[in-house]
Amino acid sequence: MVTVSSSAIDEFKSGLRGQLLLPDTPDFDTARSIWNAMIDRSPAMILRCAGVADVRHGIAFARDNGLPLAVRGGGHNIGGSALCDDGLVLDLSALKSVRIDPQARRAYVEPGATLHDFDHEAQAFGLATPLGINSTTGVAGLTLGGGFGWLSRRYGMTIDNLLAADVVTADGELLHASADQNDDLFWAIRGGGGNFGVVTQFEFALHEVGPLVYGGLVVLPLADAKDALVKYRAATPGMPQELAVWAVARLAPPLPFLPPEVHGKPVLVFAMCYNGPLENGAAAVEAVRGFGSPLGEHLGPMPYEMWQQAFDPLLTPGARNYWKSHNLAAIDDGLIDALIHAIDTLPSPQCEIFFGLIGGETQRAPVDATAYSSRDTLYAMNVHGRWDDARDDERCIAWARNFFDAAKPFALGSVYVNFMTQEEGGRIGEAYGPNYERLVAVKNRYDPRNLFHHNQNIRPTV
Repeated sequence: MVTVSSSAIDEFKSGLRGQLLLPDTPDFDTARSIWNAMIDRSPAMILRCAGVADVRHGIAFARDNGLPLAVRGGGHNIGGSALCDDGLVLDLSALKSVRIDPQARRAYVEPGATLHDFDHEAQAFGLATPLGINSTTGVAGLTLGGGFGWLSRRYGMTIDNLLAADVVTADGELLHASADQNDDLFWAIRGGGGNFGVVTQFEFALHEVGPLVYGGLVVLPLADAKDALVKYRAATPGMPQELAVWAVARLAPPLPFLPPEVHGKPVLVFAMCYNGPLENGAAAVEAVRGFGSPLGEHLGPMPYEMWQQAFDPLLTPGARNYWKSHNLAAIDDGLIDALIHAIDTLPSPQCEIFFGLIGGETQRAPVDATAYSSRDTLYAMNVHGRWDDARDDERCIAWARNFFDAAKPFALGSVYVNFMTQEEGGRIGEAYGPNYERLVAVKNRYDPRNLFHHNQNIRPTV
């Protein structure tokens, strides 16, 4: 544990515009809480940055005093990369400006903005870019890991729509990274996580979306799951890129369109969003309605911004979360059998397993176009263990690991870095595949001492 003198801390504070929180500050415990309640770490100090100057000052202070350094954007990362023990947390959550240029179709986004902040501003002009499916997620972490969601089949990964970024590196330099400037850094931050510096602004391309899209939910009994997933698999190649359909197996939440007797029963849910011409929406999703005999459905036109928040009630902060993930090229029969068994043995009513259909434009870019290399992924599979009581940790984690192991023979062998837990550093090669050595070279150039290591770490070799 590194000890920093009170005089050094006072000098540090005097150069800040933002607030430095210490363990005896009244709201310190609130400031160190993040989305995943399994992560309980105690930093020595938290700097609520008020601007780029604070970011640079914080990086220099941590570097020069040998302090562990963590960077918090939305605080939503499953592995808890937003926190470190006995070090400095750069809290960027106050930097949440989103500026839209509707004529150029560009968005300029600060690192504390959430997906909802971004969507809200962009949708005021009927614009959007591919983001995730939980609106409380931070734009920064999502983007740096790759990013995908309902628009990705049509418009690609979030990083495929990133045009530039301003990055403060380990030496405190503020660099503009784009295809034309510091292109090696620009390549690395598109999927390489927070390994290379702190992004203080993102520039994104925007697309015409909404304000209404067509979508919703079709809920089937688990007894229909095998046949329905076979039909889903068969229908996928013919689905238009404007349509994203995700399959989610879980216990039925108390949705108003479901009969009360269905609540809490095992179900297979198809969640879908069609972002093409609204008049074509009903026809686009009709095949999904025929995958089984629905217990209930809720389909129709809805505001895109509202759909982006639809799953927030199932993903509120404060619960204990543990994920295991595979990338898939197909949903094999053996995987379906394993899924049905896993849902029959759910350890908590909040646990679920999903197959998120991406493909389409996400597969168009070459493997080496960005640090994110999993361009052969058609479905992102995630085992989402979620529960409230720490006494259930062992049981829920074992359930997630058991299904992960059962699914492994049917997977590609790669993994989406944003779905990796803190214990999965050994899978870093699986996350980056053939791009890993190139990432190490960029790390060697911009962060040779590994200041930025509270993440899925790419270790320097110099």
